[in-house]
Parts: sequence; C-alpha cells; structure tokens
Amino acid sequence: MKGRILLINGPNLNMLGWREPEKYGSTTLDEIVRESTNLAYKLGYELVAFQSNSEGEIVDFIQREGISSVGIVINAGAYTHTSVAIRDALLSVNVPVVEVHMSNVFRREPFRHVSYLSDIAIGSIVGFKENSYYLGILALVSFLEGKKVSLEE
Repeated sequence: MKGRILLINGPNLNMLGWREPEKYGSTTLDEIVRESTNLAYKLGYELVAFQSNSEGEIVDFIQREGISSVGIVINAGAYTHTSVAIRDALLSVNVPVVEVHMSNVFRREPFRHVSYLSDIAIGSIVGFKENSYYLGILALVSFLEGKKVSLEE
C-alpha cells in the first residue's frame, strides 16, 4: 500500500439514507465507506473511515491518526461552518485535505456558504451526493501522485 487515507465524517452523516433523501440521496454512510474503501484499495491506498457527532472526537481522531496518514478526505457536516478546532487540527497534521459535501452548499442557506475548511483544503467537491466522496478520493490521489488517476491497470 502507498499509504493511509483518512475519510472523516461529521455530525448527522450517520443518518445518510434516511436523512433528507431529496438532498442527500438514499445511499447510507456504510455504503459510501465500503465503496470508498474499495476505490482507495484499487488505487493502492488503505482507507480508514471515522464518523462522529462530537467535535472533540473528530479533533482527537485527526490528531491521533492524521500524522500517520498521507491525506484526508473530510465531510465535516455542520462543523464545516463553525469549527475552528477541526480546522486547527487539520492544519496541525500537515497533510493534504480534500473537503467534500454531498449537497451543493452554495445552493442552500447563506450560512452554509462559509467554510472554515475550504481555504486550507487542496480543493472542495460539492453537490454530487455520494459521488462527492469518490471524486474526493480520486482528487487526493491525483494530488499525491502528481498525475492523472486511472482505474485501469
């Protein structure tokens, strides 16, 4: 394996599949993690997934696991718009970060247009439901390897 990628999910994302399917679709977080794990493996990376509704637990996970990872894909959920603590934790581990959101946050309430993570991320992917995660992994691997990512051998 070329390294570990962290996939971090914030509050309420454990409710995917039931929560507002018109915005988030019917795919569960478990299904997203399974597909993301398979994709990362095909690209030569181990994926470690984590979800918490607690800001402190997310910070602890980033601090504990981030320093031994090669990059992070994060959907911080509502903490995207409020958490300086998660932002600082991401900065402290000094690895590339891709921010993802299932819905297009710029087509939603104005408070969702502000992200405390976007300016420290190498990029943000929004609005593609579960595909935002897969695109985020592809983008991170492309950045890490400095080339276009191919799923073909």
